[in-house]
Amino acid sequence: QVQLVESGGGLVQPGGSLRLSCAASGRTFSSYTMGWFRQAPGKEREFVAWINWNGLITKYADSVKGRFTISRDNAKNTVYLQMNNLKPEDTAIYSCAAGSEFTRIANRYDYWGQGTQVTVSS
Repeated sequence: QVQLVESGGGLVQPGGSLRLSCAASGRTFSSYTMGWFRQAPGKEREFVAWINWNGLITKYADSVKGRFTISRDNAKNTVYLQMNNLKPEDTAIYSCAAGSEFTRIANRYDYWGQGTQVTVSS
């Protein structure tokens, strides 16, 4: 069992930056692929990024490539999402997830956090 808790969301102006954190409980964190997903009001949940167990492999949605960076610190049981050059269309609830597959498909992940709100507005 893994419990995930996100933090770091908030209100930021266009062009600004935020760093999201996802803290995990459990001793097996380092064995999981970790993903970030987001869901905007009235829209389906969409993939943002994932990172493999040792941090050497990452994948991003085209919409965030070059602006967002996913990373992890297994010693701290934490995965991060650094978001730069934020745009209004990045506004959403961001959730982290843990799973055993390298995938962009949300329902292939086993554990989810409750999400953190990111709002990009002037």
